[in-house]
Amino acid sequence: MRHFPLVILAALTLPLAAAELTFDFSKFPPDKSPPGFRALLAGEGRPPDWRIVLDEVPPLLAPLSGKAPVVTRRAVLAQLSQDPTDEHFPLLVYEGETFTDFTLTTRFKVVRGTRDQMAGMVFRLKDERNFYVVRASVFDNTFRFYKVVDGQRSAPIGPPIEIPAGTWHELQVECKGTQIRCQLNGREVIPPLGDTSFARGRIGFWTKSDSVGYFADTRITYTAAEMLAQKLVRDALTKYPRLRGLKIHAIHGDVALPRVVASRDAADVGKTGGTTEMAVIKEGTPYYVKDRKNVSVILPLRDRNGDPIAAVRVTMESFTGQTQQNALVRAQPIVKQMQASVTTLEDLLQ
Repeated sequence: MRHFPLVILAALTLPLAAAELTFDFSKFPPDKSPPGFRALLAGEGRPPDWRIVLDEVPPLLAPLSGKAPVVTRRAVLAQLSQDPTDEHFPLLVYEGETFTDFTLTTRFKVVRGTRDQMAGMVFRLKDERNFYVVRASVFDNTFRFYKVVDGQRSAPIGPPIEIPAGTWHELQVECKGTQIRCQLNGREVIPPLGDTSFARGRIGFWTKSDSVGYFADTRITYTAAEMLAQKLVRDALTKYPRLRGLKIHAIHGDVALPRVVASRDAADVGKTGGTTEMAVIKEGTPYYVKDRKNVSVILPLRDRNGDPIAAVRVTMESFTGQTQQNALVRAQPIVKQMQASVTTLEDLLQ
């Protein structure tokens, strides 16, 4: 079992590799939102306020000695916005990976709220209008699952069960194919579910209305899938094995410059690109670079609307009489092969 500090995931692009990711909020300063996450709002109202705070948390395992501390004070994740709007659903979504089959476990505590006192997790999230959620409600004393498709919420599924406020609870979600299983405090209180709405997506934390909720000890065990961008590079190299280099650059997350999201050399993934890649993405214009031995053509990769979303750098061996035009002719079929599989930037990075 390996533990990764939040966003260091470049090595997990091999297909069908088992992996475990843990979220250790103590590595980041309190009163700040943790890096590697993006706050979203489903519904209406003011923006969420996700921060790291200190709280007393009981140990995961029972103490071996009666003298051991019952709780320890440590960093946890908190949603502190208290907007009483009924359709107000703050989300904090992890951006480092998308997940298909996984087991997600977290501990949560509902701290306060006047209109609502709820906390839960979203999973297989596509965006703030499309996701699954499982949540616990203190006021209603319910533990329920539902899905949101195009902003429309399904009927909730789940039983009445006591959810005391101010107490740490454990929530677990397991997804395998179309099957979904949800547990509360080690009990499968919702029968196994089957749904085909979302096959993969991101995971995140969830609250409702003016609920203040804390989260700790979050971990996910999953099958690491190959990102589409890396698959496109691999397929192209299979067809064109004599290429000297092949990289896809994209702008995503909170970075200002394009970064390598897939490459022939795995060590390049995550490295920042330059002004050339930026210009290709912004302008959609090909660029040509030549040195004594190699020639590189940087071409735009476009979404289904024809807008540039990434830059593909194709590096080939140069030859006597090499010109910009014949280099472009050599590179275009490679990018055209990739283009057939790309619809959006989100798909490219999943």
